Amino acid sequence: MNQENKRSRYIPIIIAVSIIAGILIGTFYANRFSQQDHGMGIGIIPSTSNKLNGLLHIIDNQYVDTVNISDLIEDAMPKILGELDPHSAYIPAKDLQAVNDDLRGSFSGIGIQFTIQQDTIHISDVIAGGPSEKVGLMPGDRIVEIDDSAFVGKIVTNNESMKRLKGPKGSEVKLGIWRQGEKEILHFTIIRGDIPNRSIKASYMIDEKFGYINIEKFSESTYPEMLIALAKLHQEECQGVIIDLRGNTGGYMGPAIQMVNEFLPKGQLIVYTEGRKAPRENYPSNGTGSSQQLPIVVLIDEGSASASEIFAGAIQDNDRGTIIGRRSFGKGLVQQPIEFNDGSAIRLTIARYHTPSGRCIQKPYVKGDDEQYELDILTRYEHGEFFSQDSIKQDESHIFYTSLGRPVYGGGGIMPDIFVPQDTTGMTSYFRMAANRGLTVQFSFQYTDQNRKKLQEYDNADDLLKYLKTQNILEKFARFAESKGLKRRNILMYKSKELFDRNLYGNIIYNMLNMEEYLKFINQSDQAVQKALEVLQKEESFPKAPEQKLEVTNDEGTKETIA
Repeated sequence: MNQENKRSRYIPIIIAVSIIAGILIGTFYANRFSQQDHGMGIGIIPSTSNKLNGLLHIIDNQYVDTVNISDLIEDAMPKILGELDPHSAYIPAKDLQAVNDDLRGSFSGIGIQFTIQQDTIHISDVIAGGPSEKVGLMPGDRIVEIDDSAFVGKIVTNNESMKRLKGPKGSEVKLGIWRQGEKEILHFTIIRGDIPNRSIKASYMIDEKFGYINIEKFSESTYPEMLIALAKLHQEECQGVIIDLRGNTGGYMGPAIQMVNEFLPKGQLIVYTEGRKAPRENYPSNGTGSSQQLPIVVLIDEGSASASEIFAGAIQDNDRGTIIGRRSFGKGLVQQPIEFNDGSAIRLTIARYHTPSGRCIQKPYVKGDDEQYELDILTRYEHGEFFSQDSIKQDESHIFYTSLGRPVYGGGGIMPDIFVPQDTTGMTSYFRMAANRGLTVQFSFQYTDQNRKKLQEYDNADDLLKYLKTQNILEKFARFAESKGLKRRNILMYKSKELFDRNLYGNIIYNMLNMEEYLKFINQSDQAVQKALEVLQKEESFPKAPEQKLEVTNDEGTKETIA
């Protein structure tokens, strides 16, 4: 009886606990299902790894207004990658082809070079053997229609023009052409084809003994282009070469390694890479290079970056040649391209590269502060670095040594062996305003366009220059500039005469001939090129080991250094 009473006493407690548990379980599931079905409640975003997906799901389900999640992701991607480093980047699908085309050896198009003047496409050059030449397009033609629609006015931008003129190989594009001397618009149907995208813009003998090669970028075709350029120079009995990498912002690392290999004996380190998830990988020379003994001088400046710095760093650290110019950009990070199914891609930094001496030349940056990083070149200019080597402060904590024991520094670009300041001779406010307003370019194009028939009589820079010097070009420019609102200043104009001549003559030569002929003219007065030529002529391109210093104590007990 007592036992039965005890059991009966526990029954209400058991029932009460069961009811409470039932309420709690019911409430939990009711809230959960309510959140899922109606988008209400606080909700809990799962683990950290799924936080971003969870956030986007909640926004899609619960946000007060309609949101395009795809657009939200497109906006977020650059910001996320921007928090990592200045070179990790997101490339939308609409831009990826253009980015890739720049680093490929060719692209599909109609085969012209053009400039946009007065809201109209002006054809400045027609690529030999290309689709446009085959149908009869000519320099000086203006494109006024594309695919039976007018294409003039504000719609004519560089991006829109490229979008309409480029296209898949074998596809058609119809052009309406205004040509001087023709009464009606001419119509052409062009079949797009592969257009070479050269990275070497010039290769020629700069004097009787030495050659010059200008490399604009490091693309898929750069290495074979350089082999062809070197072979051409060797045929002309070239005894040394200037490699101009100024303004070359880089590209693919592979071609840079292959190109350095042409100048090094077997077993010398070219570069190595290393990252958190990427173990150290060395890239040594294999001894198959065709120009292992050829004297070499490399030109760099603040626009030389990435693959350019790999090339210059390898030449410098192995004491293989002389580096001339100004301190390079300072990009020592390696990006891996990763594409998404929608056609977009990222360039993710996976490693740092180091020159043979062990230095990483990446300049300092603060994560997420791209503005300060981008303004670095301006900061250098303001500090006087472009004009005086003494303005450059080397970090003594990042000192390394070349194979001969010469000191070199990491932590901010490649410092040249011979510094050449930016040339400011003849610079005046009048010239600066004319250049900044684009008046020199506008006049040069207008003059070329109006005198094309006469200018076509000359097929090289020297002969064309002789003619131009008889045409009082500067006076004609002054009248043009004044018509555009730039007040004539005779004293300042003639103080800058050499600058104007170099600029105006050079632009006209480029418009009528090509980049190589333009560089032939410009290099005649380029201080860095002339210094490089001087080094080659004096047979001083191969660096020497620093003099050994001996410390001795004299009779008076004072220490002296003997070099």
